[in-house]
Amino acid sequence: MLRTAGKELALAPLQDWGEETEDGAVYSVSLRRQRSQRLSPREGPGDSQAPSANAHTFLHYRTSKVRVLRAAHLERLVRELVSVDHEQDPGFVPAFLATHRAFVPTARVLGLLLPPPPPPLPPWVEIKKTEVQDLSFNKNLRAVVSVLGSWLQDHPQDFWDPPAHSDLGIVCTFLGWAAPLGAEALEAEKLLRDFLKEAEQEQEEEEQPQAPAGPPGTARTPSPNSPESYLEGEEGLVQEGPELLDFSVDEVAEQLTLMDVELFSRVRPCECLGSVWSQRDRPGAAGIAPTVRATVTQFNMVTGCVLGSVLGAPGLAAPQRAQRLEKWIRIAQRCRELRNFSSLRAILSALQSNPIYRLKSSWGAVSRELLSTFRKLSQIFSDENNHLSSREILSQEEATEGPQEEDTPPGSLPSKLPPGPVPYLGTFLTDLVMLDTALPDMLEGDLINFEKRRKEWEILARIQQLQKRCRSYCLSPCPPILAALRAQRQLSEEQSYRVSRVIEPPAASCPSSPRVRRRISLTKRLSAKLSRERGSSPGGSPGDPSSPTSSLSPGSPPSSPRMRDPPPGSPPASPGPQSPSSKLPLALTLSCPRIPLVGQQGSEARVIRVSIDNDHGNLYRSILLTSQDKTPSVVQRALQKHNVAQSWSHDYQLFQVLPGDRELLIPDNANVFYAMSPAAPGDFMLRRKEQARHTTSVPPT
Repeated sequence: MLRTAGKELALAPLQDWGEETEDGAVYSVSLRRQRSQRLSPREGPGDSQAPSANAHTFLHYRTSKVRVLRAAHLERLVRELVSVDHEQDPGFVPAFLATHRAFVPTARVLGLLLPPPPPPLPPWVEIKKTEVQDLSFNKNLRAVVSVLGSWLQDHPQDFWDPPAHSDLGIVCTFLGWAAPLGAEALEAEKLLRDFLKEAEQEQEEEEQPQAPAGPPGTARTPSPNSPESYLEGEEGLVQEGPELLDFSVDEVAEQLTLMDVELFSRVRPCECLGSVWSQRDRPGAAGIAPTVRATVTQFNMVTGCVLGSVLGAPGLAAPQRAQRLEKWIRIAQRCRELRNFSSLRAILSALQSNPIYRLKSSWGAVSRELLSTFRKLSQIFSDENNHLSSREILSQEEATEGPQEEDTPPGSLPSKLPPGPVPYLGTFLTDLVMLDTALPDMLEGDLINFEKRRKEWEILARIQQLQKRCRSYCLSPCPPILAALRAQRQLSEEQSYRVSRVIEPPAASCPSSPRVRRRISLTKRLSAKLSRERGSSPGGSPGDPSSPTSSLSPGSPPSSPRMRDPPPGSPPASPGPQSPSSKLPLALTLSCPRIPLVGQQGSEARVIRVSIDNDHGNLYRSILLTSQDKTPSVVQRALQKHNVAQSWSHDYQLFQVLPGDRELLIPDNANVFYAMSPAAPGDFMLRRKEQARHTTSVPPT
C-alpha cells in the first residue's frame, strides 16, 4: 500500500479478522498494520543518498497476521509455552504462569513441560557431546529453561510443597543436566535451600511452648454484649504505655502505611484469583490465600482501633469525643497524602459505621473544616459508576512520578513524598471474583478458556506493578505505636452499637436519628442495604466467630448506616466507605462489555448475589442469572455455591432483598429473571420453607 506523506490513512493499527482452529486449539486472528521505511520513487532500498526536497515521499505499510491463542487443550497450552512467538503474543507465558493454578496443578504442568533426560553417552564420545546433539532439541531445551527461569523468579511459591518440595526437586534435577551452572539452576537450588530452612524454622517455632495468641484486643474483650459488662471490664483494665491517639497524626498514619505496605508486598497474586479466593469458606480451607487473609485482618484491626478509641470511653463529653473524631479524620487525610488507600478506607468505614455515625452531639462539635475534609475523603470511595472515582484516583496516583528515587535531594525525608500507592485490595478481588463467575472455565470441545485467563492476568499484572512501586517506601517501624495498635480494644458490632446507645440514648436523639434496631438476623439487616455499598458497623476481632461481620462475603459489601435526615452538625451520608468485614468488600470493573455487572440488568443475563438466612453472617455468592433460569435451578446453583451438603431446592424459598427491610418472594416455578424487581439490587436470600412463615414479604408483582 502506498500513500503520499501527510495524507496517512486513519486506520486502526490492529483489526480483528476472525478465528482459526488448529490441532485442538482456537486462535484469535487480527491484522497488524505497520509503517515501513519512507522511500521516494527514485530511490532503491540500498540507496544511501538523501532524497531531494522536491522528491515525492511515500509511506509504505506492511500488514501482518497476528495469532493469539484463545482456547486449547492442556497439552497444547503447555507446548505453546515453548513454541509461542513472543513478538506476536508476548503475554501468553506470563498469563499462563500467573493463572495456571486455577485449572491445573504445578506438578501436572512440569510433567508435560520437562523433556526426559538424554541417554548417557559412552566415555569416549563425551567430549564431542555438543557436536552430536540435535539442533532442534537444543532450541526446545533452551525455551524450556527460559520458561523455568521466569517461573522461578516471578512465582517461586508455586513450588512450595513441604516437606520434600518434590516439584522443585524435579526442576533442580532437570536444570542440573540441561543448564548446569546456569542462572536458572542456581536460582532453583537457592530456592530449595530457602524452603528447607524456612520449614525448619517453622518446626522449631511449633515445638516451642507459646501462650495462646489471638487477634488484637481479643484477650481483653468480654464475652457479654451488654454495655454494663463492657464498662465493668474497662474499669478493671490498666493501660500499659501510651494510647494510640497519644501519638501524632503523622506517626500513626506512617505506621499504618508501613504495615499495609509490608502486607500488600507479600500478597501472592495467584491467591487473588476468583477461583481461589471464593473457596476460602469451604470446610478444610482455612489455609487458602493466607497472604490475602492477612490484609483482611489488618483492615479489620484498623477499623477496630477507630471504633475502640472513639467508643471506648463512654464517660467522655461530646467535645472530647469530637476531638477523637477530628484526630482520626486528620489521620485519614495523612494516609491520603501517603497514598495509602487501604487504611484510608478502613478509617472512613469505621467513622461511617452506625455506632459512630449516630453520635449527633459528638459530630456537632467537630469543626466545619474537618467535616469538609471528611466529606471530600468519602467521595474517593463513592459507589457511583462502579466506584469510578476511586479507580480514576488510583490510576492517577500510579501515573504520578515523584522525586523519590534519583531526583530526591540529599537529606530529604522520603516518607514525606512516598511512592506507591497502596491500593484497597478489595477492588481487585471483586473484579477477579466476578470475572470467574461470569466467564466459563471450559469451552465447547473441552477446551480451556484461556481468554478468561488473559483477562485475569491483566488484573494480576496491575497488582504486581503496584507491589513493585510499594517497595520504594522508606518508613521505619515504631514499636510503641505498633504496640498501641495491637493493644487497642476491639468491639463486636453488637457491642459497638450498645455502647453507642449508652453514650447517646435514642430518646435524646433528634427525630431523624436511626430507629431502634429490631431483633432480626444480621444477614437480613445488611443485605437489605447492599445496593448502596457503603460502610456498615465494623465487626469484632478478625477471625472471632462471635463477631457477625467476620463472615461477610467478598461479593457482599455491607452498606453504611443511612439516616433519613442527618442531624445538624453530623456528616452527610457519603457514598464510599465499606465496613471492615473479614472478607474485604469489593467492587467490579471488567474490560469485556458483554458481562453484566452486579445490579445491572442485561438483555438476557445479569449477575446476582445470593445468601442463606442462617446464623453464620452475611455470606454471599455470585451466580449468573439468564432469562431462561427458573427458581429451582437458581436455588440449586446457589446451594452448590454455598457448599450446602444434602440439600434440595424444594426445601428453600428464594427472596429478593428490597430497600427498606422488605423482601420479594419469588414463586417456586417462576422465571427468576422476569419475576424479580428490575429496579432493586440483584441481592437474594435463601430461606428454609419452615422459616419463611416467620418473615414479612411482599407478594410478587
